[in-house]
Amino acid sequence: MNQTQEIAFAAQQVGESLQASGLMLVTAESCTGGLIGAACTEIAGSSSWFFGGVISYANDAKIQGLCVKEATLSSFGAVSEQTVKEMCAGALQLGGDVSVAVSGVAGPGGGSPEKPVGCVYIGWQRVGEESRVVRFQFSGDRQAVREATVLTALKGVNEMLKAGEK
Repeated sequence: MNQTQEIAFAAQQVGESLQASGLMLVTAESCTGGLIGAACTEIAGSSSWFFGGVISYANDAKIQGLCVKEATLSSFGAVSEQTVKEMCAGALQLGGDVSVAVSGVAGPGGGSPEKPVGCVYIGWQRVGEESRVVRFQFSGDRQAVREATVLTALKGVNEMLKAGEK
């Protein structure tokens, strides 16, 4: 199975899990530019489990669209655990029951020694629960980093939903 097929399969699993539990997903995307939402909406009937999302590429979009604090962005940067935590919460304020948020350095430029190209923070949150944010270091070109981010984000939603069933 190639990466595109894996993403489609993961999105299908997310949809089935959300539909079975009567929950809706909302996304907050930066470095993926809407690819998580696109993977979800490729599936017929996804309107029953996909609420929508925000592509918050610029910092102002994070502030205005997702209620990320300016102080968070100035202190920690857009690519940080703190920012992604606020993106998760901001997405849930829009609607939905489960959020996934991503911010990272997809490349080819823009990296730093602390946050090199491929550094991505992914967060997941359910309404009424604390978010979980994990830092990843993906390799490859811009497309590879973005695809790895989408796949990891979707798999994380599945893991969170399965953990909630227990």
